[in-house]
Amino acid sequence: MQMPNTVALPSLPVDTVQFSSDPDSYLEAARREHPWLARFSQGYVIFGYAAVDDLLRDEENLVPGLGPVVEFYGMEGTMWGRFMKEMVKTETGATHARLRASVAHAFTPRSANQARTLQQRVITELLDEWAPKRELNFAYFASFYPVTVMCGLLGVSAEPVPRLRKAIEHHISSLTMNLETKQHFVLAWDELWKFADTVVKEREVSGEYDENSLLDLIIAAKKAGQLDEDELRIMLLTVFIAGYDTTKNQLTMMMKLLLDHPEMYRRCAEDKDFCRKVVEEALRHTSIATPYREVAKDFVYKGHEFRKGELVVCAPPLAGRDPAIFPEPLKFDPDRTNAGRHLAFGRGSHMCLGMWIAKATLQEGIHVIAQRMRNPRLRGEIKWRSFLGAWGLLDLPIAFEPA
Repeated sequence: MQMPNTVALPSLPVDTVQFSSDPDSYLEAARREHPWLARFSQGYVIFGYAAVDDLLRDEENLVPGLGPVVEFYGMEGTMWGRFMKEMVKTETGATHARLRASVAHAFTPRSANQARTLQQRVITELLDEWAPKRELNFAYFASFYPVTVMCGLLGVSAEPVPRLRKAIEHHISSLTMNLETKQHFVLAWDELWKFADTVVKEREVSGEYDENSLLDLIIAAKKAGQLDEDELRIMLLTVFIAGYDTTKNQLTMMMKLLLDHPEMYRRCAEDKDFCRKVVEEALRHTSIATPYREVAKDFVYKGHEFRKGELVVCAPPLAGRDPAIFPEPLKFDPDRTNAGRHLAFGRGSHMCLGMWIAKATLQEGIHVIAQRMRNPRLRGEIKWRSFLGAWGLLDLPIAFEPA
């Protein structure tokens, strides 16, 4: 039997630009040295499918906290540090269960289906403005779609979105664990907190209540004793930021894949059920989220000893390319029979709350986009976001013919 930590591990430079733009060459080399585990500058990367699946479920030994990230920036005791440690996707145990229960009923498959009319209206209105341009940065265009949908679900105006874009981007950049980002995300956090505080106070003063408004449901949870004042604002920002970043990154990655498959893109315009298959395969082929975990206590998994306090990055984008589970993993095939086994939304009690809304947003979005933007093709240089946190594209310049 292999003794713990006697095998040398490969290195995956997941915190570099080079890795973001071409992870597969690094991944292939890493697999030759170890089937599922590598090191990076701040800890470990789990890249094998079975290991990611197992360890995302292991909530006894691994906690879904961002404590090491907060410590890396020296931000313990700040409100930003509290947010990173106390939002619903990083809390644990009874606190996590309470926070999740306060909003879970708003994120069911039924709720996601009810949101489709809103999603169709938002993407149509955006295309009314953008499609006549004939050229655009699709990554920038996509950044206005999911967050506007989320504003509609919250029951708040989307007017602040353009000015909050940069603040959200700076906040998310903290997950890259790059000290150069600190001065930017600290200022961005102040702006985001002010936004949440203003929105909550204005709604409470108005006395208005809409049972279909997610914001009103969160406020009702506070009044019922499920959330305190800070938790209310943290929940609002968690939903708002998640609604901005992950789905628009996934939509942009999906469009990049479809640029290389024009016949699939044309079919998306005609067949909404085919769009559902495209979404699942895109989530398998090029998912974007890399959840952080902190080792809660020393433990051994498959011969490797993890020690308390170490940082572990679980990498569903890499697990989705595991040839042991997905034959020809780099081939984009919406008819792949097991595409739905992807890990894009996590596993265990911390599976993404918004997964059903995200899938519906992607499906409705690509269906209408394919109808309105005909014959899209690359028209410039692609630029990549950091792999850590929320992978994706900063720039995807395309040209097309408006329908």
